[in-house]
Amino acid sequence: MSESTENDHLNGWRSFLEGCRESASQIVPLVSSGHLTRINGLVMEASGLKLPLGSSCRILPAGGSPIEAEVVGFNGERLFLMPSEDVYGLSPGAKVIALDPTTAPPRFGPPPPARRRAIDRAKLLPVGDSLLGRILDAAGRPLDKFGPLPTETLRPLQGRPINPMSRAPIEKSLDVGVRAINSLLTVGRGQRMGLFAGSGVGKSVLLGMMARYTEAEVIVVGLIGERGREVKEFIEQILGEEGLRRSVVIAAPADVSPLMRLQGAAYATSIAEHFRDQGRHVLLIMDSLTRYAMAQREIALAIGEPPVTRGYPPSVFARLPQLVERAGNGSDDGGSITAFYTVLTEADDQQDPIADSARAILDGHIVLSRTLADAGHYPAIDIEQSISRAMVNLISPEHLDQIRRFKQLYSRYQRSRDLISVGAYAAGTDPLLDQAIKLYPVFENFLQQTLNEKASFSNSVDMLFGLFGVHA
Repeated sequence: MSESTENDHLNGWRSFLEGCRESASQIVPLVSSGHLTRINGLVMEASGLKLPLGSSCRILPAGGSPIEAEVVGFNGERLFLMPSEDVYGLSPGAKVIALDPTTAPPRFGPPPPARRRAIDRAKLLPVGDSLLGRILDAAGRPLDKFGPLPTETLRPLQGRPINPMSRAPIEKSLDVGVRAINSLLTVGRGQRMGLFAGSGVGKSVLLGMMARYTEAEVIVVGLIGERGREVKEFIEQILGEEGLRRSVVIAAPADVSPLMRLQGAAYATSIAEHFRDQGRHVLLIMDSLTRYAMAQREIALAIGEPPVTRGYPPSVFARLPQLVERAGNGSDDGGSITAFYTVLTEADDQQDPIADSARAILDGHIVLSRTLADAGHYPAIDIEQSISRAMVNLISPEHLDQIRRFKQLYSRYQRSRDLISVGAYAAGTDPLLDQAIKLYPVFENFLQQTLNEKASFSNSVDMLFGLFGVHA
C-alpha cells in the first residue's frame, strides 16, 4: 500500500472521528422541561424552559398523543409556542420538553455535518431524488400511498444566504410551453416571476401547463394555504402523471396550522435548493405567496405584534424577501431555481400590500385579467400590465422590436375600443389604429392557447415574427 493511500485512509478516519466528537459535544446530558401555563387562541405560553427562537418542543398531555410546537417568541421567562396540530385535550400544567432536531450521523468518507451556524441546528427534513414523484406534507410525511420516505439526506429548513456577487447572471431563456409568455414575456433560467390574479381566473391551470411543458429537470410544487380539494385536482388533473414523475409536491392546505403553512413554503424551497446545489435546473412553483404572508400575519398578531398596513405587521414584509431571495441562480456553472409565485390580488386590487411588496422584490410579474377570463380568453394574461425584467438580456434586438411593435398596436386598439364598438371611429383617421384594427383578431388568436397545446420557445417566436410578415 502506498504512502498516499495510507494517508488518505488515515485522514478519512480522522475526519470521521472529528465528526463523532463534534456530535457528542452538542448532546445535552439532561432533558430540560417546563409546563404549559396558558393557551390564548393560536398561541400557547410555557414557563420553566429556555429555548431559542425557532426550536421545536413537544407537549405531553395527560392522555393522548404528544403535540409538537415551535417557539415563536418569548416575554421574560415565558415562551410563546405555536402548535403544528390541533390542541384539543391539553390541560393546564401539561409537560413541555425540548425536541432535539434530527441530525444526520457522521459517516466514514463524507465530511462531517456542518453545525457551525444556528440554521445548521434547525429543524431538518428529508431531501433527495427519493422525493421525486411523491406528495408530502409540510413535515416531510407522505400523503400518497407509496410508503415511508428514506431519510438518508437531511437539510435544514432555513437556507444559508447567497452572496449576491457569486450568483450567476440570468443569460439563458427558459421554455415554459406557453406562447404568450415565451414570445412576449420571456422568462430566463433563474428568474423569479410573480403571477398576479384574483380568485377563479385560472392561475392554477396556467401553473399546471408550465409544470407539464417546461424544460426544467426537476419541478417542486408548494401548495400553501389552498383548498384540500384543489390539492388533489392540481395533482391528478392539472399536473398529470407525466408532470408528477419529475416533481415533488409539498401540500400545506388551508386547514393546517399557520406554522405548518410557513414550514411548507420553507420546505419546498429547501428541496429546490438541494437540487440546485447538485447542478440541476429546477422549476419552483408556489401557490400562493399571499397565503404564506397571511400565515405569518396570523402568528405575528397572535403574539402581540402591532399591525402597520391593512392589518399586516412588519414581520410579514421582512419574511417575503427572505423566502424569495433563496430562489434564483447559484454560482457560475451551477444549478438554478426558476420560481413562479402566485399572488392573490383580492377584489382584483393590484395595490394590495402583499401584491405591491411582491412586485418590488420579484424579477417580473404576469397579471391575469378577470375581464379576459370572463370573455373566454385563455390564458387570461394581460399583456399591457405584465412585464419580465430580465427579458432584455435574453432576446435579440429584432425580437425586442417585434414585442414593442406588438404592444404598441395592441395598446392602441384597447384605448380606442369603445370608439370602435359604437362606430365613432372613421377609418383612415389614424393609420396606426387602422393597422391595429386589422391585426387585432390575429393578436387574439395568437395570445390564446388550449390546455393540451404545447408551444415551444422557437415556435412562439416564429409565430410572433410571422404576425408582421417578418422571418425570425
